[in-house]
Amino acid sequence: MIPWSLIDTAQIPGGEGALRLMRRGGEFSIMLGNNELMNSRLSGSEQALATLSYERIRSCPAPSILIGGLGMGFTLRAVLSVLDPKARVVVAELVPAVVAWARGPMAELHGGSLTDPRVSIQETDVGRLIHSGRGSYDAILLDVDNGPEGLTREANDGLYHSAGLTAARKALRPGGVLAVWSCAPDRSFTQRLHKAGFGVEEIKVRANGGRGGARHVVWIATRIDRGAQ
Repeated sequence: MIPWSLIDTAQIPGGEGALRLMRRGGEFSIMLGNNELMNSRLSGSEQALATLSYERIRSCPAPSILIGGLGMGFTLRAVLSVLDPKARVVVAELVPAVVAWARGPMAELHGGSLTDPRVSIQETDVGRLIHSGRGSYDAILLDVDNGPEGLTREANDGLYHSAGLTAARKALRPGGVLAVWSCAPDRSFTQRLHKAGFGVEEIKVRANGGRGGARHVVWIATRIDRGAQ
């Protein structure tokens, strides 16, 4: 078996520890300590984050979408495959090296997604864009941790608690969708979404799509407005 080799490391701004980009033949892995955050062989649930969200907003003309976390680009590419040419996609990636990896050693994996005219890559905290984006987005897709708690850095906790969910709701247009990826269910997070004014679907998806793999969770939280209740 081909051994894993270390390609690069990157410190997480405001976080502890460093990301490691590993390669084994044509396979890539991004690690944080002993946790594998993503693997190029397992993309099904990240793609589902995009397609499940799009199904809820497909009637929106020229939709505007915010993706938190570039990673290996699975969610971005899945979104681009279904959006029309007038759509706008903003990708917030906190770690500059992840963007550099996408343009360097993993360029073939990302294809032409980073240069797609619909896409804007911003090396910043997705929370900052959420808090400044009142009524800006039809969908916000979050895949920055392994679930609704700060894994890559403690400050990410704020995305998933009451204030962060309220900010996300305000950043969405009426009927907009907040989608959150997780490696496991979290009943308390579902309850917080309801309290923040969302209609909530908790959908189980497979890590490798139709080919199986571990069971992951995608929350699809739709903004509910008083007139729609």
